[in-house]
Amino acid sequence: MLGFYPRHIQYYRQALMHKSLGMNVEGEKPLNNERLEFLGDAVLGAVVGEIVYRHFPGKREGFLTTARSKIVKRETLGLLAVQMGLDKLVQYQGRVCQHNSYMAGNAFEALMGAIYLDRGYGACRHFVERRVINRLIDLDKVAYQEANFKSKLLEWTQKRHLTLEYELVSEERDSSGSPVFRTRALVSGIECGRGTGFSKKESHQVASKSALAHIRKDKKLQEALQKKKGKEAQQ
Repeated sequence: MLGFYPRHIQYYRQALMHKSLGMNVEGEKPLNNERLEFLGDAVLGAVVGEIVYRHFPGKREGFLTTARSKIVKRETLGLLAVQMGLDKLVQYQGRVCQHNSYMAGNAFEALMGAIYLDRGYGACRHFVERRVINRLIDLDKVAYQEANFKSKLLEWTQKRHLTLEYELVSEERDSSGSPVFRTRALVSGIECGRGTGFSKKESHQVASKSALAHIRKDKKLQEALQKKKGKEAQQ
């Protein structure tokens, strides 16, 4: 799995210890993978950032940030951990795995922390590049893929004879000078979701995702949209 022999095996053992074990060491300090997870999160962000930077020469900061976030997000890490078989190595107490879908992803980050402490940054980069990216991830596909929430929301509104508009709330620049767009999704004039992105297109996608989630969960919003549907049908 690692591609090398560990020097300090205790780091890797701890990386696979979920907090549900309730183990303590000297001074009643908890013995689990949370601290390694914290460290691994930072190391993984730096490693993936470097890989993305080198893989996409000429791309702007906004694109690189989005590409990195797609790889290091919890859902992706969880899937990678399962593909690697890491989920089967995690030690836990009781049925916690049934209620914590992020446990494997957390263990992946903790593993990164263990590799960093044991072998340093270079080994972390080699592990991610050779054992993860090259084998399990298509960088170009991940960077450019978009879950088309905008199309889903448009389809939903059209079926119910409602209108859909996107209103630009603000356009600013972040500390690095990259543009940041904030948009709200309006269904028949009712705000259903907001989104932020490094392009108008991305902000529309995020706003659409938010709108779909709110419409599913918010009964009052559903009732308001139903009334709008009735009024527009009468017109």
